[in-house]
Amino acid sequence: MNETIQLDMLQSAGVGALALVVGMVMTRKIGWLQRFCIPSPVSGGILFSVATLLVYQVAHVEITFDPTLKDVFMLAFFTSVGFLSNLRVLRQGGRTLAMMLLLLVCIISVQNLVPLGITHALGVSPLVGMAAGSISMAGGHGTAGGFSSVLEQMGLAGAATISMAAATFGLITGSMIGGPIAERLIRRRLTSEHMEPKDYTIDPAMAGIESDESLPAGRAKHLSTHEQEFQQYASASYALLIVMALGTLASWGLQLTGITFPTYFGALITAAIVRNVIEQTPWRRHLEVEKIVSVGNISLSVFLGMAMISLKLWELETLALPLVLILLVQVLMMVVFTYYVAFNLLGRDYDAAVLVAGICGFGLGATPNAMANMSAVCYKYHYSV
Repeated sequence: MNETIQLDMLQSAGVGALALVVGMVMTRKIGWLQRFCIPSPVSGGILFSVATLLVYQVAHVEITFDPTLKDVFMLAFFTSVGFLSNLRVLRQGGRTLAMMLLLLVCIISVQNLVPLGITHALGVSPLVGMAAGSISMAGGHGTAGGFSSVLEQMGLAGAATISMAAATFGLITGSMIGGPIAERLIRRRLTSEHMEPKDYTIDPAMAGIESDESLPAGRAKHLSTHEQEFQQYASASYALLIVMALGTLASWGLQLTGITFPTYFGALITAAIVRNVIEQTPWRRHLEVEKIVSVGNISLSVFLGMAMISLKLWELETLALPLVLILLVQVLMMVVFTYYVAFNLLGRDYDAAVLVAGICGFGLGATPNAMANMSAVCYKYHYSV
């Protein structure tokens, strides 16, 4: 019979933070972790989860972690994501943004429908297909962690472990396939005419920032004293806490619809509304969005560290074959979809090839993977706006 060691919320947060620090050291020392943009809490957290697996298998002791603070950090992160929703900026995306949104809807739909078909054929719970679908693929670790409690309430035991394992697999493969697909498209389907850089009209705002910060005097304008930094981060933290509180009311309202939403959704929507309302007032100068995002990213790192150390890897044993099959099919679908569909719809030119690399990184992993994929292609050929 297995014994259980229960860590309280502070001990759990401390171990999660320790896993984050260990992951940061690993990322600095191990080159391929940097190459594939593996987040520090993921690499460090996996190391800790493997350690808990060994303790479980050898000493028959199960270590459990209190999720209270983990949920708070998760809520803070998704609230910061809501503050990024600036409708004025989104309108500048034009046709390409609209097409990207359409492609993303298609990707999410396929990422859910195909795993459901596989689980039906194998006689496995369809919730396994959802855990290894868009929640963990296009959603990444943050969304996987947010939805795992919903899946567990619906009856999927070990939902957090399944979804986090799928998200980690997607993170790595998304980085591995993006560059090669773009390379093949450029070499096989583009002419020298398509490869010529386009004469874009640079957004004056962006041009101003780039030219301004290229000079020491321009960079000095963005520097601040420690006291100013403290005030800005304090304001950002207060804004997050207030909107998180308001978000609980929004979540209560969403529950009345009878539709299941993750716990963070109310705060995310509330933050988006607050951001866009403030944008129409003189108060927008006092909204420290960059600092809010920084606090949110810190919260995400701690949340991921706590989520990864909580993985019960022994729960994957019975689902090994179905899960591996679903994930391999997900990668194959992404290759086919980006090569034959996304590239053609995005213009069949060099920019489209670069975007394809980004879609692979984002559709299977996360935004940093998308940026790394696109940067690698641009570094080899030329810049793409």
